[in-house]
Amino acid sequence: MRLAVFNQKGGVGKTTTALNLAAGIALDLHPVRLIDLDPQAHLSAIHGAPPADWRQSIYAHFPDSTPLADLEVDWEGLGRFIPAHAELMKVDSAFGKGPEVLERLNRGLRDLDRLAPRRLTVIDCCPYLGVLALNAIFAADVLIVPVSSDYLSMRGAEQVERTLKALEPVLRRRVERRYLLTRFDRRRRMSFEVESTLRERFGSDVCATTISENVAVAESPAMRRDIFSHAAASRGAADYARLIEELTSQRFLRV
Repeated sequence: MRLAVFNQKGGVGKTTTALNLAAGIALDLHPVRLIDLDPQAHLSAIHGAPPADWRQSIYAHFPDSTPLADLEVDWEGLGRFIPAHAELMKVDSAFGKGPEVLERLNRGLRDLDRLAPRRLTVIDCCPYLGVLALNAIFAADVLIVPVSSDYLSMRGAEQVERTLKALEPVLRRRVERRYLLTRFDRRRRMSFEVESTLRERFGSDVCATTISENVAVAESPAMRRDIFSHAAASRGAADYARLIEELTSQRFLRV
């Protein structure tokens, strides 16, 4: 199964959510694969450092059709990982938006899934709609859209919804998605107002679980750790564990 984490707005907890979902699932001994599809390479920096040579990154799959299996590295305690490189910024201008390039990641993952058919793939997308994000959406079975609890992020969620509806005739399917409220501060009335509006507009596509504003969640990437290895007893770890339980119980995530 493949899960993409995407929002057209940055700063909403996209990379943190991708990492912590993967880590929480791996804790239950389910095999996981993380892919960093963002030229900013934040997830790769958490892993250690982005590769100096783009040929060792996911970018190599685009110009050279390098098999994804050749690009995987280990992520201790989590599973397998394919890192990003700043060269990914060139994908839009170098390859256009034809159907061949938009299906490239999907085809590469099909080959990889044959080698490891039970491994859950989590894709951390870039925060804008271009060739990379479209590759992830075309390849994904389901989508998580993190929305931080403020009005601009809510507008970003509305943009994502319009994008997904526009893509459905091309994909010939509905992209199953869940909107996830992040950085939820129970001391602020605005958090509850944003939550109410989001649930009114998107109904059951909004996760019941919210991710609280939490120091441990915010600082764990700087420690190059997921929330479970950094602060297993924190509110943030409990929130992400609850999210995974919700998504698996609904069969939105099948692991």
